[in-house]
Amino acid sequence: MFIVLWLLYGLTMKCNFTLDKTIKLKKMKILVACEESQAITKEFRALGHEAYSCDILPCTGGHPEWHLEGDVFNFIDQGWDLMVAHPPCTYLSVSGARHLYNKDGSKNLERYQNQREALDFVEKLMSCNIPRIAIENPVSVISSQIRKPDQIVQPWMFGDSASKTTCLWLKNLPKLVATNVVDKGEFKEWVDKKSGKVKRQATWYYDALINAKSPEERRSLRSKTFKGIAQAIASQWGNL
Repeated sequence: MFIVLWLLYGLTMKCNFTLDKTIKLKKMKILVACEESQAITKEFRALGHEAYSCDILPCTGGHPEWHLEGDVFNFIDQGWDLMVAHPPCTYLSVSGARHLYNKDGSKNLERYQNQREALDFVEKLMSCNIPRIAIENPVSVISSQIRKPDQIVQPWMFGDSASKTTCLWLKNLPKLVATNVVDKGEFKEWVDKKSGKVKRQATWYYDALINAKSPEERRSLRSKTFKGIAQAIASQWGNL
């Protein structure tokens, strides 16, 4: 009888130790690069992770104690378990390709140089010595100049009635699983005065372009991370 009790006690202690170890392993040290809004950082923090946003701009998310202000590569070698990065898309997005040429048809050499530097920045992020990495961007030249994305997601796949094509380049991370598929949101349509063609754009994006008071505010509004996607990233990638 004593032997049986001793074996049961040992098994219980082993299970408790395993459970404690598992709980400790689930707390991750996470870097959210090129994020001043702290949208994703706050979702990881809500789950108990040690997450920090990082940007050359001050944070606007209300938690400066969770923000690393400066060049991301000054903080890159601090033992991160996961990095989610949002490299600036100004010179990467396909929608900005028209600016690669001047009105006379000649190449805009400055724009080409800016694009090359932006791509170098992305490649440097991708090659960081961090076990798990996700790079997020809209439809961009990353696909043609570096590699195609591993996944393309939309806010409407995660409970937000809106459309914003978001590409993900993943390293040692699973694809996100849709959590709540809803409608694709409202769209604005208008006739372009120059071409005469009918154009269509998500209402939230159209309003951001119209209502922004400065180029900086416009960039911030356009790069918005929807809450559903932020929650899915934190809950699915923070539980590996």
